[in-house]
Amino acid sequence: MDRLLLVGADLVAISLLTFAVYFPRHHRRDLVAAFLGVNVGVLAVAMVLGSTSVGIGMGMGLFGVLSIIRLRSYEIAQHEIAYYFSALALGLLTGLSESLDLLHTGLMVLVVATLYAGDHPRLFPRHRQRELRLDSAYTDEEALRSHLEVLLGGRVLNLSVKGIDLVNDTTLVEVRYVVPNASRATVTKPREVNPRTDDSPRGRGVRA
Repeated sequence: MDRLLLVGADLVAISLLTFAVYFPRHHRRDLVAAFLGVNVGVLAVAMVLGSTSVGIGMGMGLFGVLSIIRLRSYEIAQHEIAYYFSALALGLLTGLSESLDLLHTGLMVLVVATLYAGDHPRLFPRHRQRELRLDSAYTDEEALRSHLEVLLGGRVLNLSVKGIDLVNDTTLVEVRYVVPNASRATVTKPREVNPRTDDSPRGRGVRA
């Protein structure tokens, strides 16, 4: 009976995390299956490992290796990694427990509540992050910063130049910025540059 309660509590927790927190905010259907599969798979194997003579350390090491391979083979965002490991943690908490006590219930609630608060859209709502390819090769960081602030309509907090192509006259930059008002947080529409008609040596648009 205790095992059934643990399984039920895990299914409730992962359902809340996936269907009530993650999917309404990010709408990635493929990761719904990933979170559910990881959680239930870890729960099942952890329960089996807990009831046999196989070492728990060996099982945890195996899951660590599989997790690294999974994350390295397909790139996902940092917040999605947090959901991925939260699903893993929920499975381990219930799979390695003997009964559903107050401590384990509280830890499961803590995991779900942390993702709910940490990924809430009202947390730093005016902060944005973009990766842009500009149609000019900027070697002056201050000039690049000024151009990005005009282009994005916000104050640049941090920028990281990923690459400068002097031959094709482009700059690849990752920028973090804050907009004055969340309701006006829109990116300026790029202006198409025709190399045959544009007389300016430095275009102001963004290449697609």
